[in-house]
Amino acid sequence: MNRIIFAFFFISLATQAQNTTTLPKDTTPPHATLKDISWMQGYWTGEAFGGITEEIWTPPLGGSMMFSFKLVVDGEVSFYELGHIREVNKTLVYELKHFNDDLKGWEEKDEVHSFKLVKVDGDRVYFDGFTFEKVSDNEINIYAQIDNEDGSTEEVAFNFKK
Repeated sequence: MNRIIFAFFFISLATQAQNTTTLPKDTTPPHATLKDISWMQGYWTGEAFGGITEEIWTPPLGGSMMFSFKLVVDGEVSFYELGHIREVNKTLVYELKHFNDDLKGWEEKDEVHSFKLVKVDGDRVYFDGFTFEKVSDNEINIYAQIDNEDGSTEEVAFNFKK
């Protein structure tokens, strides 16, 4: 019985990890434009981390698409993310910063989390540790590799609807 549970757990982890990928070391990101991810624009809501999530993406303008993310748990803002996907050297880069509910930043003033483009594959756009998936015009998934306090990582799925 324990072997069955372990096998199921192992298969579940392996299945989850298939939604995100990383850019191999010393590999140049592929060419892409904001047109490849312009379907992200809009107001999206979902549930994750025990609360309500909200993500707003602007249309492409000035070589970038800006976004804001908010997590609300038990009626209180838990945290925000602000960022963008921008065109740089004929490819895309996904960049973000985190903020507490009082807008005090988690990262240092000049620190930004930056994720290189890995590939564009149909309705999926893969960044280093993040995948954006168009399910339909009114539904998207975002898969993110999250670092845990113990040094391990896990893939978290966010499902959003317009």
